[in-house]
Amino acid sequence: MLVFGKNVLLMMNPKEIKKVYISNAIKDEEIKKFLTENKVHYVVTSNDVLNKMCQKNHQGVVIEREEYQYFSLNDIKNEEFLLILDHLEDPHNFGAIIRTAEAAGVKSIIIPKDRSVSVNDTVIKTSVGTTANVKIIKVTNLIDTIKKLQQQGYFIYGTDMLGKDCREVDFSGKKVLIIGNEGKGMSSLVRTHCDEMIKIPMNGEVNSLNASVAAGILLFKMGGLS
Repeated sequence: MLVFGKNVLLMMNPKEIKKVYISNAIKDEEIKKFLTENKVHYVVTSNDVLNKMCQKNHQGVVIEREEYQYFSLNDIKNEEFLLILDHLEDPHNFGAIIRTAEAAGVKSIIIPKDRSVSVNDTVIKTSVGTTANVKIIKVTNLIDTIKKLQQQGYFIYGTDMLGKDCREVDFSGKKVLIIGNEGKGMSSLVRTHCDEMIKIPMNGEVNSLNASVAAGILLFKMGGLS
């Protein structure tokens, strides 16, 4: 997998890196220090070569890395707050949510195996490399996963504009937030397995928010940081 960008490189686990290609126009000492201290194999080349490798804003850095290795539910250890994405499709939304989740202290994000965005170069770039700090767990069946989490003492919060005002909810204890698909919202079957539905109150004419924006507001609210 090819990923790109200075911040992505600096956030990465050096063990995941196969090779780094950097522009001969780069004078950034922080990048050179990272590569040298971590003994990362790198090649200095021209921007023309990098442009052919990656037709995006690579910032003079293209990284050849291992394919992302997904985690399992067994990798969740003593975590109070989890996030489930119900068939999210946009990699930019996914990357933005990972970045926000990491900032809010969420260590694990669960996604379904089918009909869902996966971790790709756009996701890693948009997340600014925070995929290194958040476990992305891919599961075969969301409903079975929700049931298992409930058996482990997690309280499941779904999101819907007809739900309870999030400002009136006590979010103490082990909890899971579910964010739905960008266009369709949460699937009806997932909705029926939630313990409570919550909403973000709106004062304007718009009655819904972008998935990553809604996730950001609720992650900080539920995490006690708001």
